[in-house]
Amino acid sequence: MALIKEVRGFTPQIGENVFLADNATIIGDVVMGNDCSVWFNTVLRGDVNSIRIGNRVNIQDGSVLHTLYQKSTIEIGNDVSIGHNVVVHGAKIKDGALIGMGAIILDDAVIGEGAIIAAGAVVLSKTIVEPGSIYAGMPAKFVKKVDPEQAKEMNQKIAKNYLMYSGWFKEEEK
Repeated sequence: MALIKEVRGFTPQIGENVFLADNATIIGDVVMGNDCSVWFNTVLRGDVNSIRIGNRVNIQDGSVLHTLYQKSTIEIGNDVSIGHNVVVHGAKIKDGALIGMGAIILDDAVIGEGAIIAAGAVVLSKTIVEPGSIYAGMPAKFVKKVDPEQAKEMNQKIAKNYLMYSGWFKEEEK
């Protein structure tokens, strides 16, 4: 069973039909929407500031979400996919964005709607990633615009797949 821990008077609030892997850790001021999945060895650490997560968000294995005390918060929109071993530290990620494996997104960065952050990219503090664009590199830089419909279709497919995958684990629990 996932570790869900109250801290500083904040108890995580988890929506309906959410899959939390057995060793996921959700701490403090975390509010999560419906149909989300938080995978193995993932930590959502809302001990020093708030983490807000929309609906149909998947946060894949080994990812860490954290903030700066009294300075930054995390806001994640709907239909967002956060790949394996991603670090999100005090950033905003808009609807339909895809964060590639091993990416790092630092405080006060904003990832626009439908944007794609390439695997291994480092998005520096206060970077504004335009909607519908691909950013890659260390530090992450604009690569190109993507077809909005194609990006939306791909990102929604990944989000739906992770909802399906989480269903496999819920079936085993019965």
